[in-house]
Amino acid sequence: MGKKSRVKTQKSGTGAAAVVSPKEMMNLISELLQKCSSAAPSPGKEWEEYVQIRALVEKIRKKQKGVSVVFEGSREDYFAELMAWAAECGASCDGFEIANFADEGYGLRATRDIKAEELFLWIPRKMLMTVESAKNSVLGPLYSQDRILQAMGNVTLALHLLCERANPASPWLPYIKTLPSEYDTPLHFEEEEVRHLLATQAIQDVLSQYKNTARQYAYFYKVIHTHPNASKLPLKDAFTFDDYRWAVSSVMTRQNQIPTEDGSRVTLALIPLWDMCNHTNGLITTGYNLEDDRCECVALQDYKENEQIYIFYGTRSNAEFVIHNGFFFEDNAHDRVKIKLGVSKSERLYAMKAEVLARAGIPASSIFALHCSEPPISAQLLAFLRVFCMTEEELKDYLVGDHAINKIFTLGNTEFPVSWENEIKLWTFLETRATLLLKTYKTTSEEDRSILQKPDLSLHSRMAIKLRLAEKEILERAVASGRAKRLHFQKQLEEGAPLPLYEESDIALLENADAKLPIILRKLDEEDEHMEPELDPSRAKTLLESTEAALLNGTPWVNSLCSNIGQRLL
Repeated sequence: MGKKSRVKTQKSGTGAAAVVSPKEMMNLISELLQKCSSAAPSPGKEWEEYVQIRALVEKIRKKQKGVSVVFEGSREDYFAELMAWAAECGASCDGFEIANFADEGYGLRATRDIKAEELFLWIPRKMLMTVESAKNSVLGPLYSQDRILQAMGNVTLALHLLCERANPASPWLPYIKTLPSEYDTPLHFEEEEVRHLLATQAIQDVLSQYKNTARQYAYFYKVIHTHPNASKLPLKDAFTFDDYRWAVSSVMTRQNQIPTEDGSRVTLALIPLWDMCNHTNGLITTGYNLEDDRCECVALQDYKENEQIYIFYGTRSNAEFVIHNGFFFEDNAHDRVKIKLGVSKSERLYAMKAEVLARAGIPASSIFALHCSEPPISAQLLAFLRVFCMTEEELKDYLVGDHAINKIFTLGNTEFPVSWENEIKLWTFLETRATLLLKTYKTTSEEDRSILQKPDLSLHSRMAIKLRLAEKEILERAVASGRAKRLHFQKQLEEGAPLPLYEESDIALLENADAKLPIILRKLDEEDEHMEPELDPSRAKTLLESTEAALLNGTPWVNSLCSNIGQRLL
């Protein structure tokens, strides 16, 4: 079941401010900003850069110790105040209560039976913290002048949250007081805990997240202390790295897109009370009612009295859950790993392959996904691999042959192979690529399982190793699936089995392909140096034991959101 970031009890009081001159601190901040704004390191040097940035941050944190604003007591002391405030604002407060669910942390517990699809929770706009409310707050003058705030709603929300936390008269204090004081996102990992993620696909995103957060902090530290429009912000005396990291994590784990008041566009928001719900598999059951101007959530399933009420956060991988939520979801039906593939521009048949792919609506270079379930590839990846492995004659057939236009639409359909030889090539290629990716890890699956048996592992280390193991298990399943498919189609070829032809088929088959819906995570940059080395499918079998491959990827600190409010990450 879903597990939320655990809360570590923070001592009351603000502590004594560290003795450090403003000039000394500004010099450290300038050094950090310069380090984080430098050009991306060369491949293989990312960890070294991370260690250097982290050392600077730790030096700053040490000098800022005891400066942060904290609330008396612990978050659970303020749950009653949150519920009372919600009731005053017109939110639903009947049928559930906030409860502690051990390893899953705090969540909502039913106080009566709730039927599936029953509307049990609604939160009016007046309770939400949004980019719009930030623009109308003390942050407004700076927002109107700062391009970063205008371009990055998530950063705006983070600073909005800090300003309201420091304002004793803030209407959102009943909500802010119930937020965790610490999170389990990789931003809060110790260096040795992050090291467990080396060689994983997640590591680049983790390192980028830390660098981006440090750069944003240094930039806004300078702005807060020098910009005329920031003079009234209640942050000048208490804007520490830990403060900003807390705000970033609060927003990153809770932000959602909702419609603006006129419904013409979307804006980012934090949704009090509703964001107490933990995650489980299912369907998105939250939306926004523009007529009543409120967020509404219906029950995912039947809930008996005293059962925990869950929502579905969206089809996120465990890498996304770890990086952006701070938890690993054991039963993730949507787990996957990324795989970068592209047709080399130096290949003789590049133009023909790119044209066939373009007609199918597929880029010549993309990041695809290998899934934890069977089949491991989407219809879109199947189509790409078929084109990638086509001979010149096969390409001509799909460009200018009979029924060429219609045959393009069969590329992602398992019912219509291009040829038995093409199927053998593509599954051999997939088997090889997954095998090569497995070789990039420093440990085996068996070693990871053994490490996880150790009782003294920290929560963060355990989470990192579980993620590392999950990546390997998906790749291992892809290897096994590729091998099985390859052997199957080799048998078809050897036995002279007739090739199913689109021209002779029932068109209804096209509406019932058994492949997954296509998933392309994002289009790659055009520069070839960002691509993995291309692997000639004709050499795939030979390279099984000899070639090493590496993945490079990176994303901003906040994950992209879908238009549905239920995509939120706790």
